Amino acid sequence: MTQGKANGQQSGGPGRRAVLTTAVLGAGGAALGAAPAARADERRGGGFRGLPVPTVIAHRGASGYRPEHTLGSYQSALDMGAHVIEQDLVPTKDGHLVCRHENDITGTTDVADHPEFAGRKTTKSVDGVSYTGWFTEDFTLAELKTLRAKERIPGTRQENTLYDGRWEVPTLEEVFQWAEREGRKRGREIWLHIETKHPTYFRGIGLGLEERLAKLLRKYGRHKKHSPNFLQSFEPSSIERLNKLVDAPLVVLLSSAASRPWDFVEAGDPRTVADLVKPEGLAWIASYAQGIGPTLDLIIPRDASGKLTQPTTLVRDAHAEGLILHPYTMRNENTFLPAEFRRGTVASDYGDAFGAFKVWFETGIDGIFTDNPDTGLLAAADFWD
Repeated sequence: MTQGKANGQQSGGPGRRAVLTTAVLGAGGAALGAAPAARADERRGGGFRGLPVPTVIAHRGASGYRPEHTLGSYQSALDMGAHVIEQDLVPTKDGHLVCRHENDITGTTDVADHPEFAGRKTTKSVDGVSYTGWFTEDFTLAELKTLRAKERIPGTRQENTLYDGRWEVPTLEEVFQWAEREGRKRGREIWLHIETKHPTYFRGIGLGLEERLAKLLRKYGRHKKHSPNFLQSFEPSSIERLNKLVDAPLVVLLSSAASRPWDFVEAGDPRTVADLVKPEGLAWIASYAQGIGPTLDLIIPRDASGKLTQPTTLVRDAHAEGLILHPYTMRNENTFLPAEFRRGTVASDYGDAFGAFKVWFETGIDGIFTDNPDTGLLAAADFWD
């Protein structure tokens, strides 16, 4: 998922986070993610293939508490009880799939501190946007493994910087192996939400994502219709391609209404996201995918002051086509919340995240991406009650 940069200092100390985390773990940790499923089944017939409704999806892991897309972030999310854990995929120079939100690793690793890689800093155009930094496709996996992950938005999440340097960049194969270990330990399948990032760009430089992903899915038995993972992309053609390679559930991600998927731009397809969320666009998506992942603003837009307006018909229309909805992204900090749920004047302080979660759940969504899975699980428990 994509998010903008945010500034400001995190305040409130670990005590605030400990209260939320302890509340979840004290209720049984992973059990909290599973126990209410029966009530969800009674109320709505259950979620997608047995997942609770609403499904709480850990966005890049527990990225509100640990540097994103690290095994530490994924483990924390699982320990909190998250129902599904997200991975974003980009390739290395030698074709390995690694978990990073972007191929530009300048802000999420310590690459700038490695003089041996100083000469690899460069400027590239990715999906029509110019970036200057270091990129995964210019590193072999062995080279990438010499780097350490760090917090991407330290101004907002200063406490997360405590964990800078603790974990390396994981491969998708390592995540599958971790999920297998945790699944055996917990006696249940570990659900993942796997995104292909910039697939047209990578296909254009000979590092196509879909075939590599499908090969790994088959190796670990995650390619089947009832496999415990979703495959997602902002580019519909990537999902169409995956639909021909595997039988796993597929989700088309949708950005702002005025935007166009980059594969549409490259192909000269004039449709925008606003076209795709119309009934005819949703019917087209439903012909090859099982769900959509819209930005929350497509479900309830915000006005010029940042307050929520009236819900659109997207939830109803998508459900009419048999599509599930996993919108993104809920976060606890004021800077990310609708204006009416902000508390105080410090952007990095926590606002009324529970109030915001309640509003989203009441729209009838099937799940939600959140950087704070413990908060999401408590909000879901309130909603089930």
